Amino acid sequence: MKTIVIVDDHTLLSQAISGLVNSFENFKVLYTCKNGQELLDNLKFENKRPDIVLMDVNMPIMDGIEATTNLKELYPDILVLALSVEEDDHTILKMIRAGAKGYLLKDTEKKVLENALNELIINGYYHTNTVSQLLVKSLDGDNRDELRDREIEFIKHACTEMTYNEIASVMFLSPKTVQGYRDSVFSKLNLKNRTGLVIYALKSGLFKP
Repeated sequence: MKTIVIVDDHTLLSQAISGLVNSFENFKVLYTCKNGQELLDNLKFENKRPDIVLMDVNMPIMDGIEATTNLKELYPDILVLALSVEEDDHTILKMIRAGAKGYLLKDTEKKVLENALNELIINGYYHTNTVSQLLVKSLDGDNRDELRDREIEFIKHACTEMTYNEIASVMFLSPKTVQGYRDSVFSKLNLKNRTGLVIYALKSGLFKP
């Protein structure tokens, strides 16, 4: 059973989402919070941390973007799925770049939400076509330095399910060297995470599934 915390300043809506999630076979809501600061405060004292946080964007005291940024730094194993009424491109990209692994609107159907939660657990992220297109679009116009052959090789391996340690093994390199490739590639392509790298590789033709 995977556990979830809901962060939303609208109490009735938060309770409704909680009831919905609890109706899913593989998920259970631990508790709800009214803003990001309350979530961070609870995580300091709660023995059991959630697998997923359903995060609203606009909230008082600490909004979803700041809270997600803090979670990424303090609790990187917790997956954040944004669930908001905000649907402008700028807000979506800010949440994804802050560390959210997916973004859904609050008028999403029940089955879509359940599917998103399951994909988060299985794949580590859930991106709708809209989010994927925004991430690809955000890469357009970037100043990209020329990639070296070994960096291109690393990118192709990074598009698979291999861990960075496994990539180091197949490339006959140390994990530290592979981490160096990762940091260099992220810097050259102006990327924040592996998901963005996969989207870039697919778009550019470096990787074909």
